[in-house]
Order: sequence, then C-alpha cells, then structure tokens
Amino acid sequence: MDSTQERTFCKWLNTKLEANGYPPMHSLVQDLSDGVRLIQLMEIMGDTSLGRYNKNPRMRVQKAENVNKALEFIRQRGIKLTNIGPEDIIDGNLKLILGMIWTLVLRFTIADISEEGLSAKEGLLLWAQRKTAPYKEVDVQDFSISWSDGLALCALIHCHRPELLDYDKLDKSDRHGNTRLAFQVAADHLDVPQLLEVEDLCDSVRPDERSVMTYIASYFHAFSTMDQAETVSRRVEKFAELMQSVWTSKNDYERRARTLLHALSEVQKKWSTSCFTGSYTDAKEQSATFTTYKHTTKRTWVTERQDVTTLLGNIQTKLRTYGLREYIPPLGLALSDLDDAWSDLLQSEAKRSRAINAQIRQIKESLRKEFADLANDFSQRLHAISLELSGVAGPLETQQDQVKEIQTRLPTLSEALTRVAKAEQDCVVANVEENDYTVFTCQDLEFELGLVAQSLTKKISFIDNQIVSRNMTNLTPAQLEQFESTFRYFDRDETNTLSLTETSAALASQGLVYSDEDMTYIYDQLLQDYGAVTFEAFINLLVDITEDQTSPEQLRESFRGIAGNKPFVTELDLRLAQLPVSAVDYLSEVIPSTNNEVGEPQYDYETWLQDVFA
Repeated sequence: MDSTQERTFCKWLNTKLEANGYPPMHSLVQDLSDGVRLIQLMEIMGDTSLGRYNKNPRMRVQKAENVNKALEFIRQRGIKLTNIGPEDIIDGNLKLILGMIWTLVLRFTIADISEEGLSAKEGLLLWAQRKTAPYKEVDVQDFSISWSDGLALCALIHCHRPELLDYDKLDKSDRHGNTRLAFQVAADHLDVPQLLEVEDLCDSVRPDERSVMTYIASYFHAFSTMDQAETVSRRVEKFAELMQSVWTSKNDYERRARTLLHALSEVQKKWSTSCFTGSYTDAKEQSATFTTYKHTTKRTWVTERQDVTTLLGNIQTKLRTYGLREYIPPLGLALSDLDDAWSDLLQSEAKRSRAINAQIRQIKESLRKEFADLANDFSQRLHAISLELSGVAGPLETQQDQVKEIQTRLPTLSEALTRVAKAEQDCVVANVEENDYTVFTCQDLEFELGLVAQSLTKKISFIDNQIVSRNMTNLTPAQLEQFESTFRYFDRDETNTLSLTETSAALASQGLVYSDEDMTYIYDQLLQDYGAVTFEAFINLLVDITEDQTSPEQLRESFRGIAGNKPFVTELDLRLAQLPVSAVDYLSEVIPSTNNEVGEPQYDYETWLQDVFA
C-alpha cells in the first residue's frame, strides 16, 4: 500500500514541480532528503519565496537547515505536522514522509472542496456521488473499492464531457479497459495527470484510499476550473443572448405589427371598392368569400393580434427582469395603434355584412316578382286557349281548322314555360321558398299545359273520327257507335291509331279472329293504304269485312260455336277459343251478363248482337 501512495504522491508533487520548470523526482526518500525539493514545493504551493537556502547542501547540517525551513513554513500556514522532524526526512522515514505529504494534499488540494455544506473528504465524496448517481452501474460509497472497475471514473468524465467517451457502449465487465480509458481521456483532454496505475485500482483487494482521494480531487479541480471558466463565459454569453433575444423580439414585434396593420388596411380598401353585378350568384359568392374570411383570415389575425400583444409584454417583462430600459415601439406600431386599427376593421366588417345581406334580399325579391309575372302570364294564356277550345263550333271541317290553328300555338307556350322553369330554378338557387305574388309553380303549369295539349289531340281525333263516321252511309248509327267505342277502347295510348296487337285484339272483339300470318298481312296492307291504322282505316276495314264476310247470323253462329250451342258464353269459353286477352276483356265489358248459381258471369251474346245490328 505504501508503494502505491509513494508512487501516487510522487507523481502529485511532480505535477507541481514540472508546472514550474523543475525536473521531476524519482524517489521521495532520496529526492526530499536534502530539503531543496521540499523548499521548492513549498514556494510553489504557498506562492511565495522562503528566502535564501542551501541549494547544494553536502553536509547533514545544511540539509537539516533546508528541511527545517520547509517544515517551519508548513507550520506557519496552520498545517499541523505530527511526530515528524528534519531528521525523519533526511533519514528517509517513508511512513512519516507519506503522512506529511498527505497533510499537504489535504491542505492544498482537498481542504477547499465544498459540496452542500460538506467539506474536504466528505464534500469530495458527496460531489462524486451526485455526479455519478444517474449511472446505474456506479455506486460510490468510498474512495477505495467503489473505483476498482473504472466505471465511476468514466461516469465522472461522461457527466461533464459526454463527447469524450460513449458511456453506454462501454463493456461494463472490462475493469482494466475502462480504467485505462478513463486515465487516458483524463490525461489527454482534462489535464488530469495519471497519478495511479491501472493495477492500483483493478488488481488491489482494497485500493489505497488516500491515493484514490488525491486522484479524484484532480478531477474535481479540473471540472471546477472548467466550470468557473464556463461560468464567466456563460455570464457574458447569457447577457449577449439576452440582448440578442430582445433585439430579435423587438424586430419580430415591429415586423409582425406592421404586417398586421397593412393587412387590416388592405382588406378594408378591397371592401370599399367592391361592386355587385346584380346576380344572386355573384352576391352569394361575395357572401361566401366574406364568411370564409371570418372563419380563416380573421381568426388568423385574432391569433396574431394576441400573439403580438403577448410578445410586447414578454419583451417589457424581460427588460424589467434584468433592469434594462423599457422598449418604446416606433411611431404607429404601439398597442394603441393596433387597437384603433382593429376597431376600424370591426366597423368595416359590419358595413360589409349589411351591404351583402341587403343585396341578397333585393335580388330575392326581384326573382320572386320575375317568376310571378311569367307564371301568371302563362296561366292566363293557357286559360284563354282552353276557353277558345271549348268554344269551337260550326261544321266539322271548320272546327278541324280552328283546333289545328290553336294547336300551332303550343310551341310558343312551351317556350314560355321554359322561361318560367328558368325563373323558378333561379328562385331555387337563391333559396326563395315562398312567393306571395303567385300561387303557381312550374310543375302546376306544366301539368295544365299537358292537359290542354291532350285536349287538343283528343278534340282533333274526335273531329276526324266524326268526319269519317259521317261519310260512312252504309253503316247504321249503332254499328258506327259500336265500332267507334271499340277503336277508342283499344287505342290505349290515345294516338288515334292502332298497333298490330291492338288491331288484332279489336277485330277479335268483333268475332274476327285471324292467324298471325293473316293478321300481319292485313295490318301491312292498312299501313300501305293509310300510313297507319287510323279510325278511318279501321272503319273501312270493318265495312269491307262485314260486307264481304260477316252478317249478324254469321256472328251468331260463331258465338254459338264458341259457347257450345248455349244461349250464353262464359269467360272460359272465350279463352278456350284462343281469343286475345284484350279481346276477352273487351267482350266481357260490353256483352250484358248474369251470374249463375256459383256466381260466375254468363254473357248474353244474342241480346248484344241484336242491339249491335238493330
């Protein structure tokens, strides 16, 4: 243990000597024995001169004088030396020499260490514990075993200078490697001399406490010096950062306040020069733009105004905190200027909102009146046509001309209805839901126009059919009525023409059943002769058929054949005769019937034919 202390203390003393230009010692016993090195060390540690002394003593008395001068200086500095005299040093009493040097270490290296009210050894231990506390593998409890794996040394370095070594990547089981690394980094980067050998810590059952304390104290002073230098630098740096921060904040405030004021002014100029085109779409777009402004830009400005106000408050607070002069914003950028500009903005917003709302109300009222005028006028024109149609009179040909002339006006009405529909759509787009100027809707008028057009078509068909009937002198009135009712019944789409299936069903209802091939031939012949199976074509076909083939007696025989010689025919009889469904439905409608005992209708074809051919 003494050998460790001797080597450690010798290195510690050499750091003092070499720093002042003296050659290092190699042996405490030999090099301190003449008192020269001891005096040199005291002058270095005490930062004073001890006066004249024997620099090359040869005699024991000269050596004694030198050693005594050094010991006396130590005692004068209030350092208590126990049981050591000049002869102990001259004679090389290593134990007492080490005790004296330890006293010097305590006085000049450890005594001024302080940590939370604790000093010297306790203060140094507390300092080491606090610095290494975050490192879970390190548990500093003393100045011996706690330092035997090198991790505590690495933790001290990493705590203060993390860039010098990567603590997390250390092999925590490599005691020698970690200790060697700490020694090397401390010597190369922290100016902490390697007072110990790796073996002194790693291979010793209990590392020497005094040697370890001496070495750890070097760490404390190295970091303390660094901290002091950093404190001075940080103080200047902090003040410079403060002033730069204030300067930056001032510039930021002025820039943001100026930008905000400019933005408030520009939007008000834009509103003051804005014009309406008179259309609802334009008014609504301007309203939507204004709403979007309030939900986006305006809210951004509200936030910015608050932030700018807070920024100025923070600047003033920071200046007061450090006793600096209050900041006065440039002319026009004070908070009062912002408040005035904000008040102007609110007034402009209210004016803008009123202008938009008034424009929308005015446009809606105009749209109501426009639609009402068009709808009411259309209704009046439609009513006039209806009255004119109901008043058609005179010979059939005259009526026919009058109705066709009226029909030529329908396209004009359709065009007018298109204008009504557009006006109504404009109202829908403008959300006009009520209209006190009219009771009509476009759908109402469209329905009424359809009825008028349908009435015209029916009227023309009726007149045309009447003209045809009038010219049929070879048919009885009853036959004409029967044939006309049959035609109207099967003209389901009211086009005054029959399709192939409608023609086939109409003929079958008269007892005239043809094969599909014959029916197709008859239908094609009618199309070739008349262009369509009109009422005239249908009547002429029936006349031709009745004159050539069918007599009342022939029809009676046909019905008797279908009925199986019964005086009545049932629906089942008609269906078994393979008459078309539409013909069966028609005959079931027109032939008088009575119900049998089970409630089934029995159709009296004899009476019906008698009425038809009477």
